[in-house]
Amino acid sequence: MSDPVDNFVSAFADSLANDSFVKVTLSNYKGAEWHLQKVAGRVIETRAGRRLALQFHYETRQTVKNYGFEDAVVAVRDLLGSGFRSAHLFTTAGDVQLTIGKRNSHLKQSKATLTEKPSTRHDRPKNYLLDPSAFYLNALGITTDDGRVRAQQQDKWRQINKYVEILRDLYEASSLAGRDELKIIDMGSGKGYLTFAAYDYFNNVRSIRVKMTGVEIREDLVVLCNQVSGAAGFDGLAFTKGEIDSFHLDHTDILIALHACDTATDDALYKGIAAGAEIIVAAPCCHKEVRQQMKPTDALKGILRHGTLLERTAETLTDGIRAMLLEEHGYRTKVFEFVSPEHTPKNNMISATRDPKMRAGYSEIRKQINDVFESFGIRSQRLDTLLKTERPRDLLAARQKNSPS
Repeated sequence: MSDPVDNFVSAFADSLANDSFVKVTLSNYKGAEWHLQKVAGRVIETRAGRRLALQFHYETRQTVKNYGFEDAVVAVRDLLGSGFRSAHLFTTAGDVQLTIGKRNSHLKQSKATLTEKPSTRHDRPKNYLLDPSAFYLNALGITTDDGRVRAQQQDKWRQINKYVEILRDLYEASSLAGRDELKIIDMGSGKGYLTFAAYDYFNNVRSIRVKMTGVEIREDLVVLCNQVSGAAGFDGLAFTKGEIDSFHLDHTDILIALHACDTATDDALYKGIAAGAEIIVAAPCCHKEVRQQMKPTDALKGILRHGTLLERTAETLTDGIRAMLLEEHGYRTKVFEFVSPEHTPKNNMISATRDPKMRAGYSEIRKQINDVFESFGIRSQRLDTLLKTERPRDLLAARQKNSPS
């Protein structure tokens, strides 16, 4: 009598060989690996060819591994012997469901639930700069296996596309436009949604060779993002564990810092200025440093005795000072709402594009900064303090030295 597990694995191998495979899921895990819940597999396109990406879902984390088709068959067989009690194979020809019991296993075949295979290509819908069926979006939980944006991730999807539009416009208006190579650093990359999106856009949509690094303090996120990057075949994208203030950065074309908390945003902005970045993009988070120092003049004491107004004023002052400091050091800046506040309260963004013409207003900008400090009793601000460790002309010399010829 044929073995149901062998028959399931055989059907899985055949679906890969005859191109009818849609997806495979392994669930009801009773094995020894702590907190493992299920494994899901789908086919993706990489530079090395078509691969099966297996996504391992744990209680609080995910990991991703990709395999050539022959190795994928071996991997699925091994997983079925490691403690999974259910497996479901979806093909365009029909479904195959396996149930593994303590004594007996059962195989059930039925009509195809999914008659169309998810796209493995980068064919973008007209309204988006990115392809929603891209593997990394599914691996990070933004989309379903068939490339549809999850209902609870619609806001995140809009945020990702808006972010890419901003980077596109900054790039096209900068001295980087037309370059065939870019170096990009993302300080505080988190789970990597926007890091992957930026790499995907420049590398795959614009066909620019990109070397991109995501810097993140949480090791589990670094591991996950490196696994997803490797599975997606994103050879120029890597993530490293580190803190923003101690990360060594010689040169970069674009520096990104999104939602780095309090003075970590200042550390990132300083790194970008000192490294000669042509474009700096920051979405600040928390504004504790300035708020704790504020001693408004008598004319403003009555207004700023209200906590909410004090908080908003501290945010405005902090980001305004940051923008002026960037201008003082040769950048043309904008401060604007990244996305609508109904989607996220952390929605301010500072964009800075290097512009030699900005150097002419150096002394005037410094006077404005000093006046703000005096008016609100601000003794120090992190970015200002960092910039004072090197004279502006030294920073300019460093930028010229680090800039590619």
